[in-house]
Amino acid sequence: MTESAEDARHKAKMENRKAVQDAEVASKTVEKGLLIVHTGKGKGKSTAAWGLMLRALGRGFRIGVVQFGKGAWETGERKAIERFGDQVSWHTLGEGFTWETQDRARDVAAAERAWGKAKELMADPTIRLLILDELNIALRYDHLPIGDVVATLAGRRPDLHVVVTGRNAKPELIEAADLVTEMNLVKHHFAAGVKAQEGIEY
Repeated sequence: MTESAEDARHKAKMENRKAVQDAEVASKTVEKGLLIVHTGKGKGKSTAAWGLMLRALGRGFRIGVVQFGKGAWETGERKAIERFGDQVSWHTLGEGFTWETQDRARDVAAAERAWGKAKELMADPTIRLLILDELNIALRYDHLPIGDVVATLAGRRPDLHVVVTGRNAKPELIEAADLVTEMNLVKHHFAAGVKAQEGIEY
């Protein structure tokens, strides 16, 4: 086959592919706020949420963030987001991981405070994207009632996107979600003795 014939074959194949793809895209007509869940044992669940936040900020969205589990860490993402002023309403209300506090009543109280703030932000019509970071951890340890959380998320206003992060997402939340991504662990530098590093983990 000559080079020109190969080029023509490739062009015809791509034209056909484009027609199929265009028809598929045109068939999608629903526009709605999504419930997005990032879960799994691999690294990158919150990181993916910050990527969505950056995209939404670029589109002029006002963003809400409630952190359930990470305590008062000084993270690079929060320092960067401070530059956006009141375009982001950020609330770190966790007190650290449950194995650090070692106090279930305190963990439940912190989760309840964070969930109260989440509901407050859901009711704010100026918020277009809400990130509930590590909510899955609070649900895993039954610090919040899964039925109330799922019902509240399902009943949110139609234009609000919500992202929930954390490993071990409950089946009820997965069922209610529009999009679920599981981060699978293939290899992690921590296993080789590499500590959490600034700019990568926080």
